[in-house]
Amino acid sequence: MKAAKHDPDQLSEGRPWWRHRWPWLLLLGPAVVVVGCAVTVFLAFQAYGSQEIHDGGTRHGLVVTAPTQNTR
Repeated sequence: MKAAKHDPDQLSEGRPWWRHRWPWLLLLGPAVVVVGCAVTVFLAFQAYGSQEIHDGGTRHGLVVTAPTQNTR
């Protein structure tokens, strides 16, 4: 009885891509980054979303202007 030679192409033939390990390992890194980014954005809006400006400046939309100083 002869030992069968294993050809990598023959072993993976007929298997869909999601049955292999390497695509999941490649997708794991970007998936962790996307989840971490979503958590960071959520926490940032929860903690700092409505913070006041304490230096006397005014806010018009996204533009913050410095307070004007009256000099005589």
